[in-house]
Amino acid sequence: MAGTAGTAGTAGPRLCRRLEGETARAVLANADTLLFDCDGVLWRGDTAISGAPAALGRLAAAGKRLCYVTNNSGRTRVAYTEKLRRLGFPPAEPRHIFGSAFCAARYLRQALPPGAAAYVLGGPALAAELEAVGIPHLGPGPAALPGPAPADWAKAPLDPAVRAVLVGFDEHFSYAKLCQALRYLLQNPDCLLVGTNRDHRLPLEGGAAIPGTGCLVKAVETAAQREAFIVGKPNRFMFDCVASEFQVDPARTIMVGDRLDTDILMGNSCGLTTLLTLTGVTALDEVQAHLDSDCPARHSLVPDYYVDSIADLLPALGE
Repeated sequence: MAGTAGTAGTAGPRLCRRLEGETARAVLANADTLLFDCDGVLWRGDTAISGAPAALGRLAAAGKRLCYVTNNSGRTRVAYTEKLRRLGFPPAEPRHIFGSAFCAARYLRQALPPGAAAYVLGGPALAAELEAVGIPHLGPGPAALPGPAPADWAKAPLDPAVRAVLVGFDEHFSYAKLCQALRYLLQNPDCLLVGTNRDHRLPLEGGAAIPGTGCLVKAVETAAQREAFIVGKPNRFMFDCVASEFQVDPARTIMVGDRLDTDILMGNSCGLTTLLTLTGVTALDEVQAHLDSDCPARHSLVPDYYVDSIADLLPALGE
């Protein structure tokens, strides 16, 4: 592919070149750390992408640091280590996993005063990560409106300790929860509004999709007329979490992902080398449209390199 996008991770324009042969060997040799998105890159659902465990095994054997950065707030760090093991990937410790649930808990631990609580629109994993850092919370699970009329809805009890509203993926999202979130934000102008990510749609097998967390974040933002702080990709906060845990040199780090507007944008914004894999949601014609555009902002969505699959790295990694 060709184009004129500026680059952060490599010298010269980002051209979305196929990563193969000597170029692949040189790029991988120059890298100390690789950051992997998970779904669509390493696996689809509960099935590993063919060749991905072997590729990561060779990277680990070559002494590369492997970290996992995901916007999914539905699993804890420990749950991700168990899934990696179950699917045959190299062993990982929880400290190598940077999910949006963990990063949100880390952000609130830094931003909230001691003893402050969070009202959570999210699931058990988000609650568990908050508990792990000592942040009291309420909200997970189903919620019902407290009465038949709007006047009743505006009188439901509020916990005075709540100083943040945290929005993640919530299968029990409801009007009742939206009402409570708005009331906490209106009651205290200093109450934080935090979202795990803005992914608007979650793809499923066969071309199906379900609404993503971004839809829920937008609902709360619209009601509150406030913009949430987003901890997940493409916000650099997720990379900063990695950099605070490990000594990471951006010039020697590769971001591997399947989404241009999250994985690739974060990598480019943080000065990483970016590698797109085509096993997920992005096709090459989307990249070409960004390359051909006169809009500089669209050029930030162009990766340095692409592969059809992570398994394509195997020849460059030897035996």
